[in-house]
Amino acid sequence: MVMTSRPDERFDAVLVGGGLQNALIALALLEERPGARIAMIERGARICGEHTWSFHERDVPDDCRAFIEPLVVSRWDGYDVKFPRHERTIGSGYATTTSERVAGVVEERLRRARGSVLLTGTLASQVDAHLVRLDEGTALAGELVVDSRGPNLFSRANAPGFQKFLGLELELARPSPMARPLLMDARVPQFDGYRFVYVLPFEERRVLIEDTYFSDSPTLDEPLLHERVLEYAHRAGFDSKRVIRQETGVLPLPVQGLPRIASRSPLAGGYAGGWFHPATGYSFPVALRLARHVAKAGPSEVFGAPFDALVASHRKQFRFAAFLNRMFFAAFAPERRFSVLERFYTLPEDTIARFYALDTTTSDRLRILCGRPPRGMSFGFGAARGAEA
Repeated sequence: MVMTSRPDERFDAVLVGGGLQNALIALALLEERPGARIAMIERGARICGEHTWSFHERDVPDDCRAFIEPLVVSRWDGYDVKFPRHERTIGSGYATTTSERVAGVVEERLRRARGSVLLTGTLASQVDAHLVRLDEGTALAGELVVDSRGPNLFSRANAPGFQKFLGLELELARPSPMARPLLMDARVPQFDGYRFVYVLPFEERRVLIEDTYFSDSPTLDEPLLHERVLEYAHRAGFDSKRVIRQETGVLPLPVQGLPRIASRSPLAGGYAGGWFHPATGYSFPVALRLARHVAKAGPSEVFGAPFDALVASHRKQFRFAAFLNRMFFAAFAPERRFSVLERFYTLPEDTIARFYALDTTTSDRLRILCGRPPRGMSFGFGAARGAEA
């Protein structure tokens, strides 16, 4: 879908990139400021790509629920995790949305918002503080420009490890044998680093199964992982009728702290700006946090003391999670990394929830780091890796 505007139009916000971050900013702005004029620019044929985003119910502040609720595809009252020596049900609410749902909601909201436009199949060739020039020459001016174009802030060359996955959404011939999400099934053979399978039973006869790796290598063998997902589905009792869609991803897991975030337009959003969880790749609560700030402050008042406080808090949380990445990849042999998460899931539910939200307290951080170390921890392994490198 393409909606065009006159070259001389001015907007309250020009959002470059049509991923989750800018989708949430658009929805938050239109909820808080119904008269806001927004331009969203996406180089693909449709915004949001091909993704599934999940979040814990407590990740959503009460004043954001009105615009988040239409995004929810499925929700559950808890989820399971399973490891070789530990299984647990976490009793906190969990919900999920899909690219298709987010795209549909955002497109409809922008269509109804007078003076707002969505430009798909469009490349931004120049992004400045208050002006975005399109590849075909059109210039769009904005009080605020947000640039959320992909994970170019964190280079693959500088990452010690990667989160990579292949997921298949399956239509089932019979009802699903699982009623709740299985966030981590680490009972599977440990190939290529820490491996687990993630299962979301969307409906009685529709399920998403992802084969996920926290690996030293960014290589993703799609045919092999496709086959592994189907094998897992068969063994777990899912009677697959057909593959509805496939999604893949390879994300660098940084070990360095967050680079400086400039307190001026253009605002770097999403993965490009470091607004994600560096230890999990989990992005929804962090992206929502930034979107909420933009909407509450307004496009002309985004930067200042409240923004600096938000960045400082995020930087502190990011630094801790990046430190955990260093420990994870340096102190554990690939086949033993599952024990880190096995121990993590013995912690209190509130600590687990705050960790995923990238909102840990001092007590949470102490609980995560202190106590008996996970089985297989050895700094000698990290030293050996360094010597080999």
